Amino acid sequence: QGRILEKTGLCSQITFGRYVRQGRKLGLDPKLFIQDLQFNEVPVRVYQPKATSDGPRRGILFFHGGGWVFGSLDTYEKVCRYLSRESDSVVVSVQYRLAPEHKYPAAYEDCLNATQHFLQHLEHYGVDPARVTVCGDSAGGNLAAAVSQTLAGRSDLPRLRAQILIYPGLQALDFNLPSYHQNRGVPLLFRERAAFFALLYLNGDALHMQEVLEGSHIPPDMRLKYRKWVSPDNIPEKFKVRGVKPLRPTDFIAEVYETVKRFCEPNLCPLLAEDSVVHQLPESFILTCEYDVLRDDGLLYKKRLEDNGVRVTWYHLEDGFHGIISLYDYCGFSFPSGKRGLDSIVNFLKSL
Repeated sequence: QGRILEKTGLCSQITFGRYVRQGRKLGLDPKLFIQDLQFNEVPVRVYQPKATSDGPRRGILFFHGGGWVFGSLDTYEKVCRYLSRESDSVVVSVQYRLAPEHKYPAAYEDCLNATQHFLQHLEHYGVDPARVTVCGDSAGGNLAAAVSQTLAGRSDLPRLRAQILIYPGLQALDFNLPSYHQNRGVPLLFRERAAFFALLYLNGDALHMQEVLEGSHIPPDMRLKYRKWVSPDNIPEKFKVRGVKPLRPTDFIAEVYETVKRFCEPNLCPLLAEDSVVHQLPESFILTCEYDVLRDDGLLYKKRLEDNGVRVTWYHLEDGFHGIISLYDYCGFSFPSGKRGLDSIVNFLKSL
């Protein structure tokens, strides 16, 4: 396996990508107490405001983005410090195992295990059991949605107060939704890369990327079953004005499906969860960006949640692109709309 990755230059590519994104070590924060710990053997970084508090604080579990392949505690240090300081919350940033070395469900299991550990030890961190939120961007938004669904029916742990999904990737059935065509060449996430990352997470390789992009990896009967949830028909018309390419149907290829059939598992693609699960989910905040291939995943999930009676706060960055939140104060530059997005999240947290 590693050999194939080396031959295609993938390993060196990924190692280099991780190096570039690793983030700088920051100095002490005068307002925060920060420590590196392990929750259920999963490395985490805990941010606690130093100021005294009237009562228990809210808690936030943060799962970073990076296509399940990139990203670390250091990469998201500034974002987590900002969330902790501005919303006066205890933030737990989770260092889940990365693909392709660790395939699905490793990342999901790490996030779930760390979350369960935190929920069992809240008083140790001065956190209010009624105000714990899961939060993540991009692949981290996928993990937050999956963890939230898993915990929705659990009566032995405190119920999550909310989930915050920042331009999440939530399905791998259809890479031809309107946002995938409109924004196929927009940085920081190209259409091909989205399928590439999903396959690396699932299988540790991206062998069938072309077939997956064309949509020949899902049987017709299954496509029909999920059409009620994954379909351009469920996306408001105003998001289609930039032009939508009708997809010519491709032939289903059974052997490709055999290698990717776990794409139909909600822990990997949360948009495919049954209504009985979705209607138990906590209050939700969804941030989408206009210039993002994953925009429609967020819009489709927003509709599913609302159809199931879940309260949704939706924040759309008209001028935003994928990854904009992680660029907050990155190497000294920041996008005004990224700061607006981050502040909308802080305001939502303060309302809980």
